[in-house]
Amino acid sequence: MGRALGLVAAAAAVLAALLLSPFVLEDISGSRGVDWNRLSQVGAAYGFTSAIVSALALAGVAASLVVQNRQARAEQVQGIRSYYLELVRLELDDMALYQPVWGAADIADPHDRKRHVYADLMMNYAWMGFEIGTIREPLLRDMLAGMFTGEAGRHYWSRAQISWTASSSGSRIGRRFLAIVDEEHARAIAAGPPTPPAVAPRPPDVPVAGAAPAWRTSVGALIGLGAGLAVGSLLRNRR
Repeated sequence: MGRALGLVAAAAAVLAALLLSPFVLEDISGSRGVDWNRLSQVGAAYGFTSAIVSALALAGVAASLVVQNRQARAEQVQGIRSYYLELVRLELDDMALYQPVWGAADIADPHDRKRHVYADLMMNYAWMGFEIGTIREPLLRDMLAGMFTGEAGRHYWSRAQISWTASSSGSRIGRRFLAIVDEEHARAIAAGPPTPPAVAPRPPDVPVAGAAPAWRTSVGALIGLGAGLAVGSLLRNRR
């Protein structure tokens, strides 16, 4: 109640000061008998300029508020994505332990599951870069074309398309990103079957210097064993 009465008293004091300001100015300046109508017309001549300056100031304040709001939103989104990346890194370190937390997986092979998670990280990287403008559309299309050339990338998008549509279709830039990904995926499918992964040839066994072949080692061991048995038999007969 005391705070409310204080606010009312302050508002009344400001209103009284505004009403009494002409008389106070007249006493201070000693300009009794001045034509206030003429003064008001002179002041009104600067009203248009004052309105423009006020409008510009108000626009500047509004723009700064919008920028601050966007920065706060970007920081929140960045924090959530960083936390998501940490969760994915934990999952990659031990797929057998953390994968069941996400539910039953329809990918039986553990290597395919790791490829799926890695493809998800790559897609999130492409989405974040496209959203903030560091990855332009030509670069995004080039990245997706390479990704969908292989079988792992095609399988990833066929499984993750529904979740990506649900999470990114709420904004204009999100819908544009999804459209680009769908276009590149369809173009890769129309181009033909996926390119099989290149298997690195096994390097030939390099013989170690001074190492004997396996059969020589075995024969030497047998000869040594036979000699030992013979010597032991002779010693027992002499005793």
